[in-house]
Amino acid sequence: MDEFSLIQRFFSASDVNEHKNGVILGIGDDAAILKAAKDEELLITTDTLISAVHFPQDTDPAAIGHKSLAVNLSDIAAMGGQARWFTLALSLPESNEAWLKSFSEGLLALAKLFKVRLVGGDTTRGPLSITITVLGSVPEGTAIRRSGARPGDVIFTTGYAGMAALGLAAVKGFLSLSDADQSTFQNKLDYPQPRLLEGQFLRGYATSMIDISDGLAADLGHILDASGCGALIDSERLTNWQPATPAFSNKMILEAALYGGDDYELLFTVPADKSLLLENNWQQQFPALNRIGEITQGAGLIMRETRGKLMKKPTTGYNHFCD
Repeated sequence: MDEFSLIQRFFSASDVNEHKNGVILGIGDDAAILKAAKDEELLITTDTLISAVHFPQDTDPAAIGHKSLAVNLSDIAAMGGQARWFTLALSLPESNEAWLKSFSEGLLALAKLFKVRLVGGDTTRGPLSITITVLGSVPEGTAIRRSGARPGDVIFTTGYAGMAALGLAAVKGFLSLSDADQSTFQNKLDYPQPRLLEGQFLRGYATSMIDISDGLAADLGHILDASGCGALIDSERLTNWQPATPAFSNKMILEAALYGGDDYELLFTVPADKSLLLENNWQQQFPALNRIGEITQGAGLIMRETRGKLMKKPTTGYNHFCD
């Protein structure tokens, strides 16, 4: 199957649907033609996923398709934006029709869920890699940046950090999980859920925001660096969910939450005088909101342990260019 047949068979159908979404011309020409809405600003993000780096080589291709788009949608969510269009650059070692069918189904199912249109891209022969660029929009002046945190702000996450890292450890054979945890954690690893609706809701509350991709400590560190602040977080708030695996230690959960990554939950700060209102309104719309600490004067990340002891923690996480 040649490049153009591949695109026509597995990806062009996504360009013909009920959601025009500002697309004047999509797949099929040298470039797409898009129309941004009045009084909105564009958001643009790109991520590349490499086989055996971002996902195990035997990962279900539907999961690869889903995750490839999800990690980009998560970046739009972290700005409080709405995802609108995306492009796909796909490198394949061979034209495997069964693999492509499953991959495209996983990719386009998530695109349909959030009404985001595939409008172009490229395919080429080479080692398996997927590069997606998502374009989104946000009402003018409302994008949530990393640089807005202030001392006294409360720190929240959506969901619970660490599950994806534990799932990866199990897939690699480093950890033995109960059947229930294996299913939950591997699903979190393979099918992260971008928090787009939550991010848009937070435009009225959050002073800063980021998605958790490289580990909570590293990503909170980005907020602290950009905002010129420090943070105090509670270890008990990071381990307050109960895995089904017997004898699962809080230390293991804590390390996975702080340094594991791949969760794609939102990490954000809210002024203290808005935090209770947020929690009350959140319960009516979205599940799992976790208050983990507060922004402080100074710099760096401090963790309060179970007995009240304060420990300085490094704001490090996954880095492609470190051994």
